[in-house]
Amino acid sequence: MNLLSFLLVVSTIECCNSFFLGEARTFTNTLRSSKIGQESSATQLNMVSPAVALVAQAVRTPAGVAIATGALATLGVKAYLDRPSRTYGNGTVAKEYDEWTNDGILEYYWGEHIHLGYYSKEEMERGYTKKDFKEAKYDFVDEMMKFGGIDPVVDSNAKVLDVGCGFGGTSRYLAKKLGANADVTGITLSPMQVKRGTELAKEQGVPNAKFMVKDALEMDFPDNSFDIVWACESGEHMPDKKKYIDEMMRVLKPGGKFVMATWCQRDDSKIPFTKKDKKDLQFLYEEWTHPYFISIEAYKNLIDATKMMNVVTTSDWVDETIASWRHSVLVGIFDPRGWIFKPTKYVKCVRDGYCLERMHRAFKRGLMQYGMFAATKKSG
Repeated sequence: MNLLSFLLVVSTIECCNSFFLGEARTFTNTLRSSKIGQESSATQLNMVSPAVALVAQAVRTPAGVAIATGALATLGVKAYLDRPSRTYGNGTVAKEYDEWTNDGILEYYWGEHIHLGYYSKEEMERGYTKKDFKEAKYDFVDEMMKFGGIDPVVDSNAKVLDVGCGFGGTSRYLAKKLGANADVTGITLSPMQVKRGTELAKEQGVPNAKFMVKDALEMDFPDNSFDIVWACESGEHMPDKKKYIDEMMRVLKPGGKFVMATWCQRDDSKIPFTKKDKKDLQFLYEEWTHPYFISIEAYKNLIDATKMMNVVTTSDWVDETIASWRHSVLVGIFDPRGWIFKPTKYVKCVRDGYCLERMHRAFKRGLMQYGMFAATKKSG
C-alpha cells in the first residue's frame, strides 16, 4: 500500500456518500443521452433507484462498466470497513491497548497523550492544521486542570489518581506541574502501558509518577485516599458506568477535586435515536472495543446519585476538540513514517483512519458530545 491508496481508502466514506448523490446524477444523464434508460418508464433511473438496478443499466456501455466497477469496489471496501472488528468483550480493552502500545504507531503520532487535543476558537479560525497536533494535547491537559480547579500552588502536595492513564503522559505532566511533593498514580488495564509509562517516567526523571495495572471498577485503594481524581477518556471503555463513578467518588478525599472528560452520546430522552443513529453508535461501540456510551446528563445523574459530591459542573467541549479527529488522519498522511514500514499494520491503520472520520461526523452532527465534569467532594 502506498500513500495514494491509503488516502483513497480512508476517504471511502466520502466517496460512498457522494456517489449516489452526485455521480449517480451524472451517470443517469449519460445513460439518457445515449438513449439507454429511455426504453420504458419502468427502466428509467432516478435518484432513489436501488444499486442493483443502477449496475444493471451501467454494464450496457463501456463507460458504464467502468463506473459500475468503481462503484462496486468502493461499496465493497466500505462494506468491509463498516463491519466492526474490535467488539468489546472480556480482556479486549487490555489487548487492544497492549497492541497499540507495542506497535508504536499511536505514540509516534499522538505523542505521550492518547486523548483528544484542545483548539481555541482563534486557532480554529486560523486553521487547525497550523497547530502542532501533539501540542494540542498538552493544551487540553492545561484546560482540563483549569476546568477542575487544579492549581499548581494550591495542589502542590496533592495525591492524585489518574484513572485510565494510557502510557502515562498526563500522569507525568501533572507530576511535573504540581511539583516534587505531589504524588501521581496512574492505573490502566494494559500491562504494556504500565511498562511504557514507567520507562518514560525514568527517562524523564519523574519519580513522583507511578503506574499499575488495576481495574477502575474494582480498585483496592482505601476510602478517601486521593486529593484529586482525574479521568480522561476512560469512561468510554467501562462496562458499568455507575460502578465507575461510585469507585472514583469513594477513593476521593472529602474536599477533594474530581475532574473527568469522556465521550458521550447525546441525550435521547427528548429526541429519540433514529435507526441511522443507532446503527452509527453501534459501529462506534464495536470498532474500538467500547461497551456503550451514555449522555452528559446521565453521567451527572450518576455523580449526583452518590450523594457524596457538591454541585457538578458540566460542559460539552465538542467545539474545542472536534478538530482532533481529522487532524489525526492528516498527520498520518503527511508523515507516513510512523506506519509505512509496518506492512502488517496497514489494514489496522486504514480501519483506524476510517473510524476517526466516522467519529468526526458523529460529533459534528450532534450524535456524540464531549462531556466535561468537575466537582468537589462534600466535607461531611
